Amino acid sequence: MSDKHSHPLNVNGEPRAFFGRRSGKRLHKGQDRLYAELLPALEIKLPEATLDPAMLFAGKSRRAIEVGYGGGEHLSRVASENPDTGFIGCEVFSGGIAKLLEAIDERELGNVRLFTDDALKLLVKLPPASLDAAFLLYPDPWPKSRHHKRRFISPTTLAELARVLKPGAVFRFATDIEDYANWTLAHILREPTFRFLTPEPGSWHVPYPGWQPTRYEQKARREGRMISFYFEFQRV
Repeated sequence: MSDKHSHPLNVNGEPRAFFGRRSGKRLHKGQDRLYAELLPALEIKLPEATLDPAMLFAGKSRRAIEVGYGGGEHLSRVASENPDTGFIGCEVFSGGIAKLLEAIDERELGNVRLFTDDALKLLVKLPPASLDAAFLLYPDPWPKSRHHKRRFISPTTLAELARVLKPGAVFRFATDIEDYANWTLAHILREPTFRFLTPEPGSWHVPYPGWQPTRYEQKARREGRMISFYFEFQRV
């Protein structure tokens, strides 16, 4: 596997976009209101210097990040279940952002902040060992070979995740696409700062404890994709 097909920097040395489009269906009136009124209070704006996540979540003992949270089902649930953890959600698609804003508003979640651009741009601004957990759940697999460079998992992004995660922190990756599962393992097993926590064959098909299927996962089941991969890696 050549790294030239997975390097996430463009010709100018800037982070490459991992997404295709930013919007789909027009937001309804309530979502438009949340975009105008709630999102500005939660959206992370990158500073010129380092961004300390502890400053985003005063009084929170732990901090975590979810990259590409989709409709926000997982992120809103774990944020509700773990009020002492501050969660950073990264998503660029307007429909997904709107759905998470609705959940934040309905559940009155005060421990979520949102980044609405490429997650790598945020990661490079975070200080070392500043996060306690990371999630990448059912990311866009970009199945065509010419699009593999858009896959989030790459040597560069894994190095950044390893840098910002604390020793002992867990990184969870889930997908229903076997090729992306193999891609992820091929990359991460070459990254010595991560330890594979689900190495037994078949164990990676068992959902995480307390797992609830996302909207995307339910759609995959309806379309006949019945097997998923639930990987856990630990920052050593």
